[in-house]
Amino acid sequence: MTTIADELTLLECYHRDGNLEARRELVERMMPLVRHIARRYANRGEPLDDLVQVGAVGLIKAVDRFDVDRGVKLSTFAAPNIAGEIKRHFRDRGWSIRVPRDIQELNAKLTQAVDRLTVTLGRSPNIAELAEATKSTEEEVLDAMQGAQSYSTVSFEEPIGENRTALELLGEEDEEYLTAERRVLLSGGMRALAAREQTIMRLRFFEGLTQREIAERVGISQMHVSRLIRRSLEDMRARMADPDEQPRRRRALRAA
Repeated sequence: MTTIADELTLLECYHRDGNLEARRELVERMMPLVRHIARRYANRGEPLDDLVQVGAVGLIKAVDRFDVDRGVKLSTFAAPNIAGEIKRHFRDRGWSIRVPRDIQELNAKLTQAVDRLTVTLGRSPNIAELAEATKSTEEEVLDAMQGAQSYSTVSFEEPIGENRTALELLGEEDEEYLTAERRVLLSGGMRALAAREQTIMRLRFFEGLTQREIAERVGISQMHVSRLIRRSLEDMRARMADPDEQPRRRRALRAA
């Protein structure tokens, strides 16, 4: 069992003489304390071995910061440092989405304030009361409450309702994507037409104008419009069936 005299001797060797072997021995002797504290947090979703490693970092910091003239045991000084390091680990790593440290800290204060004010007021506190209790602005409180939603996330494979997952609730089929190939085909066919015929086909099939309305817009007879549409369709079919058009169509689809 380590005595205060043993600790002080090793601490003096390290702090005053720079003896790293004394530092290593102190850390090894205090590891049972680290494991004891780590076990308190072992049921919060983190492996015990990971928590022991984090606690060891806190122990090393405590050894490095220890004041040999304070007259206290190293364990007394190290325990809160070890626990604090483990708590910081949960605060920094436990959030599914990284949020600023000040938001995390304010969220912890809000949790305590809500519990305290609910008992005091006999009801849930409002934003203004929480802001006053935590010495924050109402906007900061709202930001922290919003940030709290990042503490945990739901897997896309998580069942929601009957035979559905979260992934199935995201997005929807893009009708424009489904018609992309058709648009590429049509654009290739349209290149076979003169400017006036392209205008007529666009008015008829994209804007939905009647042949009479197109005739008035273009300034030709309705019968002429009918003949031009029929001839344009034939030209477009021939262009789209042209083998030389296939590579250009594939490039257009990749770019779409």
